[in-house]
Amino acid sequence: MAAAMGDPGLSKLQFAPFSSALDVGFWHELTQKKLNEYRLDEAPKDIKGYYYNGDSAGLPARLTLEFSAFDMSAPTPAHCCPAVGTLYNTNTLESFKTADKKLLLDQAANEIWESIKSGAALENPVLLNKFLLLTFAIQALERAYDDLCRTEGVTALPYFLIKYDESTVLVSLLKHYSDFFRGQRTKVTIGVYDPCNLAQYPGWPLRNFLVLAAHRWSSSFQSVEVLCFRDRTMQGAREVAHSIIFEVKLPEMAFSPDCPKAVGWEKNQKGGMGPRMVNLSDCMDPKRLAESSVDLNLKLMCWRLVPTLDLDKVVSVKCLLLGAGTLGCNVARTLMGWGVRHITFVDNAKISYSNPVRQPLYEFEDCLGGGKPKALAAADRLQKIFPGVNARGYNMSIPMPGHPVSFSSLTLEQARRDVEQLEQLIESHDVIFLLMDTRESRWLPTVIAASKRKLVINAALGFDTFVVMRHGLKKPKQQGAGDLCPSHPVTSADLLGSSLFANIPGYKLGCYFCNDVVAPGDSTRDRTLDQQCTVSRPGLAVIAGALAVELMVSVLQHPEGGYAIASSSDDRMSEPPTSLGLVPHQVSDWDVKLQCRT
Repeated sequence: MAAAMGDPGLSKLQFAPFSSALDVGFWHELTQKKLNEYRLDEAPKDIKGYYYNGDSAGLPARLTLEFSAFDMSAPTPAHCCPAVGTLYNTNTLESFKTADKKLLLDQAANEIWESIKSGAALENPVLLNKFLLLTFAIQALERAYDDLCRTEGVTALPYFLIKYDESTVLVSLLKHYSDFFRGQRTKVTIGVYDPCNLAQYPGWPLRNFLVLAAHRWSSSFQSVEVLCFRDRTMQGAREVAHSIIFEVKLPEMAFSPDCPKAVGWEKNQKGGMGPRMVNLSDCMDPKRLAESSVDLNLKLMCWRLVPTLDLDKVVSVKCLLLGAGTLGCNVARTLMGWGVRHITFVDNAKISYSNPVRQPLYEFEDCLGGGKPKALAAADRLQKIFPGVNARGYNMSIPMPGHPVSFSSLTLEQARRDVEQLEQLIESHDVIFLLMDTRESRWLPTVIAASKRKLVINAALGFDTFVVMRHGLKKPKQQGAGDLCPSHPVTSADLLGSSLFANIPGYKLGCYFCNDVVAPGDSTRDRTLDQQCTVSRPGLAVIAGALAVELMVSVLQHPEGGYAIASSSDDRMSEPPTSLGLVPHQVSDWDVKLQCRT
């Protein structure tokens, strides 16, 4: 479009195209945008890159896109020119292959053409190709150019106007061309910030600027003098001597009202017009890849299945797992599947030879030498599975009713320290899971968690039975003398006033001990081995552990959180209170069997 025409004495002007430089951060940010924001949206997106002319001689001019490309208000790096573009991101390979590239190019060309005809490109020259324009290489020009940049509050300008003689140099913005060149009928000089390193050719940013000049100024000037300003820092000193200047005749074809033919698709490495492939395998940290990939299933759930799912409430929750046995291992794995990043284990047992086949966080080597402490080994294994998880383990005992300290291996001082440590751990976590072997070991954590108004999820196993429940969350200053349980404000009047399956407010829900008339005691004394251990069908812990986590996630999705009204079986045909369905008080094997029979 800017070639000289009709004069055999003039050589044809050629241009050096850009070479795209897409930073690894750009691909990472695009991945996050696709998963979290764009999802199935194929609408075009505005993006911003930049170019500069500081590369070494012989290198192609680069148009750079990095992680900030999606923030249109992000500042442009110093001494760089902005370039605004459009991202067309398809959902399928077929859509990518069948995209009408000529149509997209013509649409972009028409937008530039309209900005030229309307004069918008004079007010905002970035509409041409969004690159900075600087003036020719003289110290006076440098000072004039720098002064103009400071006046406009920018670090560089993609295009500008120049007037000079033997002693002075003046520069101005494009929109002032009428006043700046008033009375001048011969030659005018324009400057372009040029990223090209070739000695005889200008870079791509000059192309559309020449079209603007031909359309807007050809009635006054038949040719323009072009300064390709190459302002670089070499060995610590500013160097502009490699800038080039030449004259361009404005072609008659620029007077046509139709948009000129558009070109510009970048060729691939083979010189063809196919897509360019980028291999990022050596550039990406595996831990960083895992961080962005582990939540893929959750983010895909938000696309169509559960668009209202609030993942932040789940990912940010801090979970304390009291018990690192069969239930604890399965709960921890399910929590990680839900994206939970903060998991803490408490257990005082060591890994035995019978554990690894039922407890998926342990291996045979963990049993050797007397066995590793379960809590520490479980935390270590979680971090090996996913390094991004914040997992900790505490090898400590929980004092229990019916188990006097004097009869155990604990000293009174150690028991006191364990209670203080337990209270601190419950205080610093959001959800407490009770996953221990015995009933009495759940008593002290229940009382402490209730006093601190922490959500408690309890899971208990029998041979082929289980119960998963959430403890009620009492409101401040609500506990009274008529409470059935010292942990919760549930009175006999509350229970008599509502049936067993009625909807009960979350602050009136009972705990694991509320409906039990037998005080917790030593459930293992004078018992045979099968009565001391929790003997369960092997698959039961997997089911109960998964339901415990699902119950926690459902509570977190409810607007009232732990104070959510307990859903009952009568609510199954009504609108569910959360995006994940009902939020019951408890789930037992009876509920599962009933569902299967139904």
